[in-house]
Amino acid sequence: METYHTGSRTVQDRVGVRDVADHVGRIIGQGIKPVAAAFLELQPLLILGAADPATDRVWASPLTGAPGFVRATGPHQISVTDGTRPADPLTPALAGARDLPVGTIALDPRTRRRMRVDGRLRSTARGFAIEAERVFSNCPKYIQRRESYETVADREPARPRRGAELTTAQTEFIAAADTFFLATVHEHGAGASHRGGNPGFVQAMSPHELTWPDYAGNAMFLSLGNLLTDPRAGLLFLDWNTGTTLQLTGEARTEFGEDGERRVRFTLDEVIESAAAIPLRWSAPEYSPANPTPAS
Repeated sequence: METYHTGSRTVQDRVGVRDVADHVGRIIGQGIKPVAAAFLELQPLLILGAADPATDRVWASPLTGAPGFVRATGPHQISVTDGTRPADPLTPALAGARDLPVGTIALDPRTRRRMRVDGRLRSTARGFAIEAERVFSNCPKYIQRRESYETVADREPARPRRGAELTTAQTEFIAAADTFFLATVHEHGAGASHRGGNPGFVQAMSPHELTWPDYAGNAMFLSLGNLLTDPRAGLLFLDWNTGTTLQLTGEARTEFGEDGERRVRFTLDEVIESAAAIPLRWSAPEYSPANPTPAS
């Protein structure tokens, strides 16, 4: 697989960072190195992004388990066991998958490290395996540090609530968020990425539309490149204390300002709210020093 496809190259050229992207792109590989394997086995949370073959909608889904539920089972493969949630919109697709393009990201708030593995998913007797096609780690920019977490054993997930627009409470949930995860797709695969900032960096313009700034990052523009060629997107917001998740699917497009700033505008097709969906309770955040102050 090429390091960058046409969409990413187009955005890189528009911003004028192709040379930087070529240099940074050397971090992308196909193999899972021992240090990466060790990192994965410590994580209680994995975010997976994919398009549901039954509906073509793109979702970002949280998978949780005791550390070790995600692990490298070879230099080019990771396995996930006991990590799916029955109520998740991607669960049927994962259960019967043979060659599903997926993107994953493991983020550790304790160390402000993150790692991405994109590839092809197939179901297994105990969960699923992903044949890695792209493996890389990102810088700690915009990751809020959370010192510790605990597993709440008696937390019972509530029945998911589906809707075609955001409620007032869901709008407030998003306004308070300092982190969300973005799933995107392209012709040959999928990706899952992290977006972070101080609360207020994501704004609900209406019950059907969100917008957020695209902060300066690693210059690869993998997600924005995907959106340029295929606007389908999935967003995942989570409450790091209560375990409630908010999953959104729809389409997103990037607006390029004359001042060099970029904003992404997301139009909602469906929202799923799942109270107490994740059995993890994290400590309060220490906001990243890289976070810009949201415009009022």
